[in-house]
This record gives sequence, structure tokens and C-alpha cells, in this order.
Amino acid sequence: MAVDESLRRVLLKLSGEALGGQESVGIDPQVLARTASAIAEIHKLGVQTALVIGGGNLFRGATLQEAGFDRVSGDQMGMLATIMNGLAMREELKKQGVPCTLMSAYGLPSITVQYSAALGRELLSSGQAVIVSGGTGSPFFTTDTAAVLRAVELKCSQVLKATKVDGVYSADPLKDPSARRYEYLSFDEVLSLKLKVMDLTAFALASEHNMPIRVFSMNKPGALARAALGQDEGTVVGSGA
Repeated sequence: MAVDESLRRVLLKLSGEALGGQESVGIDPQVLARTASAIAEIHKLGVQTALVIGGGNLFRGATLQEAGFDRVSGDQMGMLATIMNGLAMREELKKQGVPCTLMSAYGLPSITVQYSAALGRELLSSGQAVIVSGGTGSPFFTTDTAAVLRAVELKCSQVLKATKVDGVYSADPLKDPSARRYEYLSFDEVLSLKLKVMDLTAFALASEHNMPIRVFSMNKPGALARAALGQDEGTVVGSGA
């Protein structure tokens, strides 16, 4: 299947909790393998893939902050957790035949490659998957914000945000059976309807740079491939929606 040139480079945002499986804690090897397999599928189709993975399955700074822990130190620990998840995903992708480089906003030369937008774009163009860990490198910013920032810097066509549900709904579909899924939404509509897509900083950055966000479920077989190829999957948020 030929890939539209305009869709050839995407950034996949995964939550750390998703790698933890049903318990949302630690790394479930089966979930890791299944997720890497879906990424390997789009890699074979010619989609250049960058990844940002959260660290909530290993550490959540907000929990310690509520107990009076310093926010900066807590966020730094959370950013280190994203590197651990990145290491696991890198090894699984390589095992499944996908060449992959783990980059980090932190200088950890014995473990990761220092993040550089120019180098990241070069690696993606050469056919490698690129995992960008360590968040933005600064506290007070979520991995959602890091995902949008890296997507803009790496010149991706869209952010693919994997969630537990298959798109953005008018209400919580797990609680309200009458909730309807939106196929397309503009950035302005998301704000006016007070829908939760990403945190406000990430959302504002996406809107400012006209970076489309596709919200979809990784739990649906073939969903990532359909989302990456621009087919009808999940909800697309953008200026032209």
C-alpha cells in the first residue's frame, strides 16, 4: 500500500500507563510486544515514525508533589521514567526488525543520543524509528506538550495520540452510552465544547503551529495503521476540521 507523501512522517504519543497493561504499573512484556508490532507494521508501509512515551507506569511526580515533594525533582524523576520506557521500546522494536534510535533531552551519552531536531529528522529520513524521551528537558511540562513540540521540530504531519477510547466523545462513553464520537473537530470547537484532548499548553502549541492531532485507540487491531495512513480512525482535531 502506497503512503501519501504528506503522511509519511508521524509522531505517536503513548502513555506510560498503556505499557503497564491492565495494572497500568511497570512494563507488561505482552503489551510492549503488541505495541511494537503495530509500529513495525506502519514502518513496513513506509511511514516514518517518531515516538514520545510517558512515564506514569513507573513514576508519577504529581503523587509526591501532593505529599509536599519538590515539583522540580519530581518532574525530573518522571522524565527519567520516560527514558526507561524508551529503552524497553527500543529493544522490542529492534527485536521486531525496526531500526531505532533512542534520543533524550537529557545528556546520557552511555544510554541515549542527545536530542537534536536536525539529527532526528536525518534519522527518520534514513528509515529509523526515533524515540524521543526525557520530556522537553524542563520541569512543569507534560509529555503531551513534549509530543507536540517534537512533532513540530521533526516536521511531522500529525500527532497520533493513543488513548483508551477510539476518539473524542461528547461525554465519557464508558459512563454515558448515548455519547457520540466526533469524526472531526476544529481547535476552536474543542475549546468551546470544553473537550479534553491534551493539556492546554500542548493544545495551544498544536493550534499555533497547525499540527493536527488524531485521537485513537491502540487497543483496536489495525487502528494505528489506519490512523497513520489518514483513514477513518478516531477523531481528528485541526484548523481545517
